[in-house]
Amino acid sequence: MEHQLIIYNTLNRKKELFVPLHAPHVGMYVCGPTVYGDPHLGHARPAITFDLLFRYLTHLGYKVRYVRNITDVGHLEHDADEGEDKIAKKARLEQLEPMEVAQYYTNRYHKAMDALNVLPPSIEPHASGHIIEQEQLVQQILDNGYAYVSEGSVYFDVAKYNKDHHYGKLSGRNLDDVLNTTRELDGQDEKRNPADFALWKKAQPEHIMRWPSPWSDGFPGWHCECTAMGKKYLGSHFDIHGGGMDLVFPHHECEIAQSVASQGDDMVHYWMHNNMITINGQKMGKSLGNFITLNQFFSGEHEKLAQAYSPMTIRFFILQAHYRSTVDFSNEALQAAEKGLARLMDAIHGLDRIVPCKAGQASTIDVHALRGKCYEAMNDDLNSPIVIAHLFDGAKMVNNVLAGNDTITADDLAHLKETFRIFCYDILGLKEDNASNAAREEAYGKVVDMLLEERLKAKANKDWATSDKIRNELTALGFELKDGKEGTEWKLNK
Repeated sequence: MEHQLIIYNTLNRKKELFVPLHAPHVGMYVCGPTVYGDPHLGHARPAITFDLLFRYLTHLGYKVRYVRNITDVGHLEHDADEGEDKIAKKARLEQLEPMEVAQYYTNRYHKAMDALNVLPPSIEPHASGHIIEQEQLVQQILDNGYAYVSEGSVYFDVAKYNKDHHYGKLSGRNLDDVLNTTRELDGQDEKRNPADFALWKKAQPEHIMRWPSPWSDGFPGWHCECTAMGKKYLGSHFDIHGGGMDLVFPHHECEIAQSVASQGDDMVHYWMHNNMITINGQKMGKSLGNFITLNQFFSGEHEKLAQAYSPMTIRFFILQAHYRSTVDFSNEALQAAEKGLARLMDAIHGLDRIVPCKAGQASTIDVHALRGKCYEAMNDDLNSPIVIAHLFDGAKMVNNVLAGNDTITADDLAHLKETFRIFCYDILGLKEDNASNAAREEAYGKVVDMLLEERLKAKANKDWATSDKIRNELTALGFELKDGKEGTEWKLNK
């Protein structure tokens, strides 16, 4: 490809040139939501981060197969091998079928993603629809000697695996660190080692979600689904696996162990992780109870919110920070993002009002360098805040031309319009907000009403020149006026 994309590989802890295994095809797997509650701001970040990557890879000409899973079984409370399945617990509390819960919140997740202008993935597999593949994975690991059956459950033998391979290479932990930080759990004496993790869990009598297997009626461990589904849809080796930084350990570390234990090597070439959304420095999450749902942001109905924030304000807020940096929520930061986005969109609208300079005249601004700088920032590990900074430089160019301080040729104007389209809309995924459009229309309406009131005063004062001037100016702008006994009615014909 023409552009050389550099991305940070968590596995090697450095930026690396992106070279697909089978160019121009790219395989990308991203961990999706566990669908037992409404999506919150923490879910928006990985969705937008990897939507940005998906959009940019596609823009560069790659044929991307983007797989993002739905976890609807096997994810136990506290991300451990104890407690209830998160979805089964929700189903029990609400007296619903587990799949009713999963479907309801999957629909809610999709609706929120549509509002954020997150493109749908190429494939969205559900964990519950791939039980057979997960059982096959477990059997391969057992056959290779890296797992054991205990009382109907199957556990990964971390100590044995670590003798032959390196458990902890993604997270930078060694086995002693893992053992020292692993809690002894009640009822987990069936494990040989506290660090061992479940590949298959025998279902207790009260457990609703269960499937037959060679070992017991039960359900797969949480970590199995991504390894099994990644292999099914992207092959035994693929390019990118992404997710939030909180998944590095244990989820992605266990995925690597499962991959190596089942097939001899890691499936994934590049591991990419976005950082966290925080509130007062603490990670936002359902388990901590400090989350704000996306619907609450859109409606403003939460005690921590000073107002409602549109989906595009949320998207812009997230893109203003590099994906590997933390983003701390505050109303002030969101309000600043709202104003910044409005300035950018106003500049894009301003492009349509620019009159190019006459033939023979030259542009006094360099619009071509702007596009090159934007590509340079994107190629440097998706540096969206730098892209946005360059686009604001472009907005200054637009405003200077509109103010008469600079000139621009028709060709350069077309180039500048295309640059904004490519980076604002195609790559950053920003779009016109329905909310901002409605507010703009309301503001325009008030201005027209104010002008018509001035016209009415002019007519009352027999100032026909001013009255005709207001009417003619509004007509020239596309407004149709109709005088009547009750006043003047108007509509915009454009």
